[in-house]
Amino acid sequence: MTDLNNQLRHLSSQGLASLGLSHIAYVRPIPVDDEGAEGYAVHAADGTRLAIMGDRQLAYAAILEQDMHPVSVH
Repeated sequence: MTDLNNQLRHLSSQGLASLGLSHIAYVRPIPVDDEGAEGYAVHAADGTRLAIMGDRQLAYAAILEQDMHPVSVH
């Protein structure tokens, strides 16, 4: 475990950004129009926007369908 801890401590910014890239997706609420309607953006672990969904449950379902782990961001 010490080797793993040491490797994690010395990760580059790029290495940290790609950590979990194919396993984790983030969901966060976003405004979708000027009237205050809210949608949900799905982002890869590195911050790349993958999709915008109409509701949180649909966003989570889409992530799970891709065998990824959804994480909520506020």
